[in-house]
Amino acid sequence: MQSRVKQMEKRFEREIEKKEGLLQNIELPIDLKLIQLTHHKKLLVNVKEYSLKYKDSDKLVFEGISFRIGNGDRVVLSGKNGSGKTTIIRKILQKCNPDITPVDIVEEGLCEVASGLIVSYVGQETAGLKGDITNYCKEHNLDKSLFCSILRQLDFEREQFLKNIENYSDGQKKKVLLATSLLTPAHLYIWDEPLNYIDIFSRMQLEKLILEYRPTMLFVEHDGRFCEKIATEVIEL
Repeated sequence: MQSRVKQMEKRFEREIEKKEGLLQNIELPIDLKLIQLTHHKKLLVNVKEYSLKYKDSDKLVFEGISFRIGNGDRVVLSGKNGSGKTTIIRKILQKCNPDITPVDIVEEGLCEVASGLIVSYVGQETAGLKGDITNYCKEHNLDKSLFCSILRQLDFEREQFLKNIENYSDGQKKKVLLATSLLTPAHLYIWDEPLNYIDIFSRMQLEKLILEYRPTMLFVEHDGRFCEKIATEVIEL
């Protein structure tokens, strides 16, 4: 009888240790990595006394904004909804890639980017994501095994890889965009509200990644704690 009780106690202790180990694994996020390219120029983005307004409107989106982004800087754009944060990001993206459809606005002042600047971009919109993982990786020139590995590190269940991306949740779609960005070597990472729908443990991993690798960034994010820890400069619009 006593031996049976002892066996039950040992089994119970093993179950506790197993659950404690699982909790430790949950609390300690797996490290992510990115490839930061080094540009030959120190100054990558130069915005000086820059103002924007939409065509056929006398109202300025913003007026007289100035900031500079050099290697290693992490600049956050802060302001109310409609203050022009995403608009200025789109203008910078368009200057990096003339093939991007230009924003239909009137600009005054200086907004210039270094020649040959390679940008890795995460936008707000996820509605256009569709198809299976294999075709998505081919379309974006991504290594499928690495892509899936990053998604697994961002707490993706394996069965999600069998689904089409349009059937993912908003949080899962945002993780697809983040994984794509992490696998894209770049001089500048531009992330527009990257933490929307993202769980706390994935946020911890992204925060640790940025603090460790110190990539050059321009981003918009409403999470004040994240911005306080990550940003080297805050620009109010």
